[in-house]
Amino acid sequence: MKNLFCLLLSILLFSCNSNEKKSIAKNADNTQPEEIHTDLYGSWVGDFTVLERDTTRAESEMYSNKINIVIKKITASEVLGQSVVAGNSRPLKGKITTEGNTFHFTLNEPGDDKNDGVFDFEIKNDTLLVGIWTANNTKKEVRKRKFELVKKAFNYNPNVMLPEEGMYIDYQNPKKEQITEETEGENPEDAKEDITYMETVYREASESIFKINSSTQKLKESDVKNLKKIDLEILRNTIFARHGLTFKTKTVRQFFDDVEWYIPVSDNVNNELTAVEKENVVLLKRFEKYAEDNYDSFGR
Repeated sequence: MKNLFCLLLSILLFSCNSNEKKSIAKNADNTQPEEIHTDLYGSWVGDFTVLERDTTRAESEMYSNKINIVIKKITASEVLGQSVVAGNSRPLKGKITTEGNTFHFTLNEPGDDKNDGVFDFEIKNDTLLVGIWTANNTKKEVRKRKFELVKKAFNYNPNVMLPEEGMYIDYQNPKKEQITEETEGENPEDAKEDITYMETVYREASESIFKINSSTQKLKESDVKNLKKIDLEILRNTIFARHGLTFKTKTVRQFFDDVEWYIPVSDNVNNELTAVEKENVVLLKRFEKYAEDNYDSFGR
């Protein structure tokens, strides 16, 4: 009986030593590779413009969108990041090579979305990111885009407002309007004649979008009941722009992509909204449903 006990004890001790060695080996294998060039981490933001388009087809993709390339991790063997543009947020994975003060990246989107592609770019002197994106789908309308980005940190600021320079006109959704004008001949006795033609007209926002802060001010019905539909749409989406939502629709992107403080960081920011913002979104959407717009003629 004593011999059997000794044998079982020996087996147990051998098993424990074996498991301990395996655990040590496993921990050694899981050692994280050293991260390098961490000063390049963060958001690189700028215009994402058409470089190569299929001109045999009608243009459906915008010439320029604001893009944010986020660099999250760099090691000698791998780079991880994210692209945020036009309503899409896609993980990036690839490689880095260095030559002097220039860092060259080749980063791939996953490839399981029709809009995925490959980002090939350089960062020179840690200040400017320049490169080309190529679509995986060779039959895509826009096959290549170029970009020149600068590093910008995103910070939510409920007080930022849309700049007042320029007009906020919805060029993405024009409509045709019949115009009739009465013309007179050269001589007083000439008969008057009506000329009818079609003119393209557009929606334009009012100055209310510069005066109402839909993130800090709890809006009442009296604040919004007389606003145009486009005003309500812009006020609602300014809430999301402050939180860095990347907008899917061209109608909304046209109002925010040129705004200096706007940085797209996510395709869903609903959980980031404050209580006041959530209440205002509900109110603005309710009034959008019944609001109307005036259309005017503007040159492009």
